[in-house]
Amino acid sequence: MGWTKMKVWTREEVLAGVKEILVVALGVDEDEITEEATLTGDLGAESIDFLDIAFRLERAFGIKIPKGELFPLDGLGDSVLDDGAFSASGVRFVREMLPGVDISEFEKDPRLEKLPNLYTVKTLFNYVMHKLAT
Repeated sequence: MGWTKMKVWTREEVLAGVKEILVVALGVDEDEITEEATLTGDLGAESIDFLDIAFRLERAFGIKIPKGELFPLDGLGDSVLDDGAFSASGVRFVREMLPGVDISEFEKDPRLEKLPNLYTVKTLFNYVMHKLAT
């Protein structure tokens, strides 16, 4: 059994790949895609788009994204209270599932409908870089 040489991705290649995926998946212009752009608010992504984006990231970068890892909405359980806000344990869950993402503004008003705004182009970039490094 021989060794297979794996591609070593540069930061620039990963960022360019993420941008290209978002252009195709969301039908946006490349100049709209900044690292700070939110997938839903700025780029118009809808829930079905998240599945498409995850699939395209897997194929483009040769990574495996387990269900619920990148977009962990399935594990929320009873974290969302009757008023639509996250409980303290729910906020901790979001922090654990999105390491490296600044959730300080979200913590001030942790409403479920604000969760998608935590996903930015930079979030995707950091996730892919982490997956490629492991």
